[in-house]
Amino acid sequence: MEAAGAGAATPSHASMVDTDDFDLSRLLNHRPRINVERQRSFDDRSLGDLYLSAMDGRGAGGYMDSYESMYSPGGGLRSLTGTPASSTRLSFEPHPLVGDAWDALRRSLVCFRGQPLGTIAAVDSSSGEVLNYDQVFVRDFVPSALAFLMNGEPEIVKNFLLKTLLLQGWEKRIDRFKLGEGAMPASFKVLKDPKRGVDTLAADFGESAIGRVAPADSGFWWIILLRAYTKSTGDHTLAETPECQKGIRLIMNQCLAEGFDTFPTLLCADGCCMIDRRMGVYGYPIEIQALFFMSLRCALLLLKPEAEGNKDIMERIVTRLHALSYHMRTYFWLDFQQLNVIYRFKTEEYSHTAVNKFNVIPESIPDWLFDFMPSRGGYFVGNVSPARMDFRWFALGNCVAILASLATPEQAGAIMDLIEERWEDLIGEMPLKICYPAIEGHEWQNVTGCDPKNTRWSYHNGGSWPVLIWLLTAACIKTGRLKIARRAIDLAEARLARDSWPEYYDGKLGRYVGKQARKHQTWSIAGYLVAKMMLEDPSHLGMISLEEDKAMNPVLKRSASWIV
Repeated sequence: MEAAGAGAATPSHASMVDTDDFDLSRLLNHRPRINVERQRSFDDRSLGDLYLSAMDGRGAGGYMDSYESMYSPGGGLRSLTGTPASSTRLSFEPHPLVGDAWDALRRSLVCFRGQPLGTIAAVDSSSGEVLNYDQVFVRDFVPSALAFLMNGEPEIVKNFLLKTLLLQGWEKRIDRFKLGEGAMPASFKVLKDPKRGVDTLAADFGESAIGRVAPADSGFWWIILLRAYTKSTGDHTLAETPECQKGIRLIMNQCLAEGFDTFPTLLCADGCCMIDRRMGVYGYPIEIQALFFMSLRCALLLLKPEAEGNKDIMERIVTRLHALSYHMRTYFWLDFQQLNVIYRFKTEEYSHTAVNKFNVIPESIPDWLFDFMPSRGGYFVGNVSPARMDFRWFALGNCVAILASLATPEQAGAIMDLIEERWEDLIGEMPLKICYPAIEGHEWQNVTGCDPKNTRWSYHNGGSWPVLIWLLTAACIKTGRLKIARRAIDLAEARLARDSWPEYYDGKLGRYVGKQARKHQTWSIAGYLVAKMMLEDPSHLGMISLEEDKAMNPVLKRSASWIV
């Protein structure tokens, strides 16, 4: 993450927020209804059924019960991780690292007017001293939020959701340009005035970020987290408030706005997501498309059809979901068989019957890919646009594709096969490579602009990020590949605390603490805790996973790489 400097000048628009101007305290004081029964989830019904029942007045919100896991949750006892004890078949002795991780996570909590609001990016685990920056980043807080939800502490997450929603409503400008109403902040910080005894919030919508890029993913993560809160607590009242319903509509309207696009994917600038520096992910990056897909599905579940303006947006969401799933499963998917097809592509085809619809030049296939692609396995490539296919592997996008059921069951299994087959490349000695492979030489100069931070096998350019272990674990549980998750967590436990919870690791195998990695990184800590808690009680997966929509039939036949 790139943070604004602590002494950066505060913009005149949307950065200073005094919440006395808004009356959302009634929501903060409301205690959620805890849904202790695990009933049939509405998520496994098709989008068509969901929409029709919603139009009949029944709504989606009332059906959003707990995820019907293939695993049984444990009893009411609390384990060392603070989660319900798992069944005997899946239980294991808590690692002593877990207690230290919780202590470190709690030290990172920041309060606003006496209430915990979120976690800042890095805090010294022993002294509690703020390190490097003191912002609460929206995407960074997600694993912390999930940890608190899994530990039965939803109020922190509720406070965060409401305060970021409040910030969305402010006018947002960069120089003389006004951002869309639906834009969510990249981060915010709490400013304390000891003389007046008043706390205020200062938000950054991209005007202080390196490159001045607005985050395309913040709104998606906010919707996904709102759904996770609702699934975890059984409290539908927060999502059903007019404020939250409006917030969802604004995000959806901004993403679904009509333009000159010929594809259902979302066009983005470089550096608009977790990879927030120039890395050649402009266009239609897999990370944004997977999050976009997941947020569309979550929004459809959270929107109340009877609310004003929701019927039209729900219709547009359903239409976009079907188009997006077809496009991604057809044109972004790559396995051995499809690679051979692309290798034999003809070019300059001009007709509706063209096979090479994006005019991808076979000579653009990088040499490394022929050795990297196993006979078993596959993945969603990094980017597809006219005459351009980014063949790099990106971890976050592929894991979210599994969790959102953007990947078919066959494709999800093939992604896990690839991870197993290419363990040294994608996992190495520290999970998980943010992307593979690293770019270097002339390509590095052209793509990154000679970025000294994104040198080969470092940071976003093939670096290993421990925070991603929670996404890997969730994908493993959903696909029934628990051994992969356990093996990855064992690797992380061997070094994370000893290395002071670094932000990322360098090297082809992830052996070295990153040359500019921040220590005591909060989301490295939270990612580990979430992974451990999901393994102990796999039913937690329900708050971050969506079942396959039966209406979106897979357009691909069973992949040759899929083994039953």
